[in-house]
Order: sequence, then C-alpha cells, then structure tokens
Amino acid sequence: MGHPVTTNPFIIMMINMTVVFFVLIALSGIIHLIHKLDPTKEPEEVSEIPEADEHAAIIAKLKEQQKAAQVVETPQVEEGITPEIIAAISAAIAACGFSGQVRAVKIVGRENSGWRRNALDNGLRNKV
Repeated sequence: MGHPVTTNPFIIMMINMTVVFFVLIALSGIIHLIHKLDPTKEPEEVSEIPEADEHAAIIAKLKEQQKAAQVVETPQVEEGITPEIIAAISAAIAACGFSGQVRAVKIVGRENSGWRRNALDNGLRNKV
C-alpha cells in the first residue's frame, strides 16, 4: 500500500484542480444560502409611488439634464472654419501631447503660406 497510484504530474494536477473547483463551488453555494436565510437582513421597502409618478419624475430629471446640456456654450467659430475643422485641429494638437483647450483658430496668409507653396511646387514637379 505504500506505492503511489501515479507519478504522472499531469494527472496529479488535474486531480488537485478538480478538488479545488469542487470546494469553490461548495463555498459559493454556502454563501448564496447564507444570503437567502440571513435573519439580520432588513425587509425591502415597497415604494408607495405609483408608476405614473415615477415616470413623471424620470422625465423631469431628463428635461433638467437636457437644459443643463444646452447651457454649455459652443466656441465661437470664424466664418469659413467649420466645427469639423476645429475638431480635427484639436485632435492633431492633442495627438502631439498638448493637453490644453483650443480657444480660437485663425487662418493667416493664405496666399503665401508654406503649405500652399509646397503644394504648388509638388504639383508642378509631378506634371513635369
């Protein structure tokens, strides 16, 4: 009787894991049973508010939240710059690591800007 049943570590691991999971399932069942039979638990209070009043209260809260959301001011946007462009610029600045707030965007020198010259130079090079 002094001989081990097996020396295979995989089988020993499977037996041990099976025992552990059965113990965990048993503990879970005991915990659920204690929660159901708990004598110190206070009884649940029944709400005396009819459903119509409850729905009206929810609707009133939603309307207040909607009014609060409308109070938030939208940033002033110069003519010609759409909110989508402002959002793209803000995202690009945030991607560079700046964590501030973009308050104004201004277009400066459209005719002689470096971006325009670069685009024109590349366009001419591609056509040649």
